[in-house]
Amino acid sequence: MKHTAERYGIDFRQPSVMAVVNVTPDSFYAASRTPQRELIVERVRSAIEEGAAIIDIGGYSSRPGAGDVPLQEELRRVLTGIECVRELSKSIPISVDTFRAEVAAKAVEVDDRIIINDISAGELDSDMVKVAAESGVPYIAMSMRGTPATMASMCRYSDVVSEVADYMRRRSEYLMEQGVSRENILLDPGFGFAKSVDQNYELLGGLDKLFALGFPLAAGISRKSMIYKTLGTGPEESLFGTTALHWELLRCGVTLLRVHDTRAAVDTIRIFNKFKSLNDK
Repeated sequence: MKHTAERYGIDFRQPSVMAVVNVTPDSFYAASRTPQRELIVERVRSAIEEGAAIIDIGGYSSRPGAGDVPLQEELRRVLTGIECVRELSKSIPISVDTFRAEVAAKAVEVDDRIIINDISAGELDSDMVKVAAESGVPYIAMSMRGTPATMASMCRYSDVVSEVADYMRRRSEYLMEQGVSRENILLDPGFGFAKSVDQNYELLGGLDKLFALGFPLAAGISRKSMIYKTLGTGPEESLFGTTALHWELLRCGVTLLRVHDTRAAVDTIRIFNKFKSLNDK
């Protein structure tokens, strides 16, 4: 059976890159901030030229401690981002990074190639699951506790791998019960969201438990604190560490990499695919 999302020109069970476009003034990695239209267009053009399969538009920073963004402002940012992408490409899928059902619904209304990327797996807005079910678009459900403003204080786990895997199992079952097609669900372990540096690495080492649930896996580790705190640097000096972890994510079965640096991730996938083609015989 063909994966439903193949109508977007993507097989989510094969490695691909989702390029981050933050239409925000306060995302954790300063170089990724594109609050003005001309900056959005420049970043999207570069991502497409470098091989991105999906453009991920975010209008609400989800960095730890981030403040609230009014609904209408998030909507304005996201719709501006969609307009900019469509100026450059009529076909590339657009992922909308939001936990608000109204933002997701409006994006689906204005564009027919939308993917919903929800950091809360539908728990911060109960209407989100309904939007995902009724629209029939691909839905990325991520593991997080609390909100961006509170998640840093919610890192207590007795076994982070087992608890995240169990949460993802229960949440995916709920999504399907509510009418979201199994073929449209992707799972994201939520690196950096209500998880300490050590817990992030423990989770990375146990991704086989999430892979065993049978859904494509997405992940965003690009330039995050699990890298720069380990290296004693900052986001700006974290590309090499990001690339190293991208290889490990691919080895563990993750097929959708959410990244700031498109070319580096695309090249990593090309090399990984070459490696796999010669060793999976």
